[in-house]
Amino acid sequence: MSSGGWRSWSPGVRVVVRRLRDDLPEPHPDHPDLHVPQHTDVLGELLDVDDDGVLVRTRRGDVRVPAADIVLTKLVPPAPVDRRHRPTGA
Repeated sequence: MSSGGWRSWSPGVRVVVRRLRDDLPEPHPDHPDLHVPQHTDVLGELLDVDDDGVLVRTRRGDVRVPAADIVLTKLVPPAPVDRRHRPTGA
């Protein structure tokens, strides 16, 4: 995984972007030592890349990841074909 190579990516490739979470809850007063992951992964098709960050189309929708939140990046192979929904008939 790399931290800066994403700036040379072209739209259309499949990527995973590890990012800092922007939805961290406030520490709970009854459980101050409860560990909450600081990062999350965004997996999908790259739609746009610029100096401000990347736009990735995931299964849940488009996700904009600001450059300041990108921790690690990687190009990944195409998604496996879903064989459960094969057309029937000849």
